[in-house]
Amino acid sequence: MSFRPNATLKIHGNDAHHCACLTCKRRGRRLHSVALKEFIAKELGTVAGIVVIGAQWGDEGKGKIVDVFAAKADTVVRFQGGANAGHTLVVDGQKTVLHLVPSGVLRENTTCIIGPGVVLDIEGLVKEIEYLKELGHLKNPKQLLISDLCTVILPYHKKLDACREAALSAKTGTKIGTTGKGIGPAYEDRASRRALIFGDLFDHANLEKKLELGLTEKNVLFKTVYNEPEFKVPEIAARIRELSEVLAPYRHRDVSIVVQKALKGGKQVLFEGAQGSLLDILHGTYPYVTSSSTIAGSACTGMGIGPTSIDKVIGIFKAYATRVGSGPFPSELLDDTGEKLRMVGQEFGATTGRPRRTGWLDLVAMKYSIRVNGITNLALMKLDILSGFDKIAVCTGYRIGGELVTDFPPSTEALEKAEPVLEWFPGWKEDLSRVISLKDLPRNATNYIDFIGNQLATPIDVISVGPGRDQILWVKPLFSN
Repeated sequence: MSFRPNATLKIHGNDAHHCACLTCKRRGRRLHSVALKEFIAKELGTVAGIVVIGAQWGDEGKGKIVDVFAAKADTVVRFQGGANAGHTLVVDGQKTVLHLVPSGVLRENTTCIIGPGVVLDIEGLVKEIEYLKELGHLKNPKQLLISDLCTVILPYHKKLDACREAALSAKTGTKIGTTGKGIGPAYEDRASRRALIFGDLFDHANLEKKLELGLTEKNVLFKTVYNEPEFKVPEIAARIRELSEVLAPYRHRDVSIVVQKALKGGKQVLFEGAQGSLLDILHGTYPYVTSSSTIAGSACTGMGIGPTSIDKVIGIFKAYATRVGSGPFPSELLDDTGEKLRMVGQEFGATTGRPRRTGWLDLVAMKYSIRVNGITNLALMKLDILSGFDKIAVCTGYRIGGELVTDFPPSTEALEKAEPVLEWFPGWKEDLSRVISLKDLPRNATNYIDFIGNQLATPIDVISVGPGRDQILWVKPLFSN
């Protein structure tokens, strides 16, 4: 059926408006009184899914944005990645770092879901749950639902991850820069049908047989390739049985149904991404990428919903750029300015503590991210960190082999040769952390934001000027309720 916004629909009655469906046309039926919103909710289903993704190389501030948005969201879903992601939240001066539990957990009325696309470090998850309880959160176990279909990370995945990085470094002098959390090997097991999934943890009778399937090959690698001791199935199984008792209250066999019902019922559902778009396994700077799909489309496959369930895609980006680990970074600053950005912005990994590489905002990479994600709205983070810089640059293009390039190159080798084309802006000295209104921003800051927005042709609707919940400037509300 076709309809006009804000119209009142009439179905199968004797009023003046006609139904457009074939059945009613054939029978000459007219429309009876049903409000548009009620009709959509009943007949078509209400779409209220919002995907929050990182638009750079990760560490953009997604955790804070999801926590702020969760005030109006009913459900927050984590749909990919694992404990290699660290989301840092600051509430009333208290810092909370999350790795697997969705950032909405600090809102006690928000349901948090870990979807099938996530790989679970069950040791780390138990510690995270205990940590949250100590802070006074997660009082009700029903606030956290974990899909039976999640892939489980086990000790041998972490060991294999570390062995590979060490071997690569010894052979080539370089590393991919993984966190050593076993993410890649766990996803490999899922693809090769050798993974233990979350529901298997509670099938104690068949646990050792399933472990043998995944461990036999790896023990050969440990013994013959890496000269490392083999893992013992009974020991791992015993530890799993202990952990499964703690995790049992959070088990949910089919979280896809929960999410679908929430969406159909007009609830606000946030899909929380991990890492950044430029680290996507297919569309990132391969091989310097993570092991999962980090772009917005992964919210559908990682959760088990259709693409029509997504209403908005919000891209989170910093007022500058950072990257962790190896890989090309055209706008990187290897001087005192880069070090100042690192120290003022506290750019150290929430998961590993590693110092992050820093650089100017890269609009070429941002435009690529907007394209592959279908980003509808942007949130600009850490604008306050740029206070005190005499001048600020933005990368608007690359020079590769003497040629000006304004589209993000698909070749990592080409990107490694890219020289940034920079446009400079005067900085500002004012402390933005106390700004509570857009009109109070310094003129140089608003000029900087306006330039970015015009270049990206995508609305910047949220601006963060500090780590706290209240240090947010709203250009335009992103929620209907």
